[in-house]
Amino acid sequence: MLTSDHRTRLLQLYPTLGELPAVELDALLANAMVLPLEAGTVVFDENQPCQGFPMLLSGSIRVIKASPNGRELQLYRVLPGESCILTSSCLLGHTRYQARGIVEQALEMVLLPAPAFHALLGKHASFRNYVFHLFSDRLTDLMQLISAVAFQKLDQRLASLLVVKTSPLHTTHQALADELGSAREIVSRLLKGFSEQGWVKLAREQIEVTDKNALKRFSEL
Repeated sequence: MLTSDHRTRLLQLYPTLGELPAVELDALLANAMVLPLEAGTVVFDENQPCQGFPMLLSGSIRVIKASPNGRELQLYRVLPGESCILTSSCLLGHTRYQARGIVEQALEMVLLPAPAFHALLGKHASFRNYVFHLFSDRLTDLMQLISAVAFQKLDQRLASLLVVKTSPLHTTHQALADELGSAREIVSRLLKGFSEQGWVKLAREQIEVTDKNALKRFSEL
């Protein structure tokens, strides 16, 4: 059930909804569901039909593409105030998911039913602009990902990833490997090399960047 607190947070994070007439907004939210999901929960999976349009109030979702051998490549993250373009694409094209969404940090989200999404998209230019702006931003992100995978070596991609993370980074080598679409053993070997260069310090589930400039220069070679 959508409480007044949920409503307030939703309008703060998704201000385009506040542009709707009050009667329409009330009707829209009356049909919305609030879903709390724990970390590790699969929100959607490949070949599943789309159930609605998610709007995150807290937490995060990793959207990944998995290979038959279990390797993963992270496509993007969904954070509060954002939504999932893969979901939007499935709703617009009446198709099934072609990737997997996994809760990264425990979340709370509001799910708009598919008919409500289509009604908003068709009737309100501000919501339509919001959705297509998401497509534009994510397309840029995905083009950068494709360029990195195609033209950068893995060690350069790892260096680039460490540069943009907050140090110290509390994570595992496996989590970094998943984000890069590689194997843990390879990432561990590369991190050891970075450590020997004096660029990072390694501890259990922690990586401290000690020379960000060197990592940045290396990633741009």
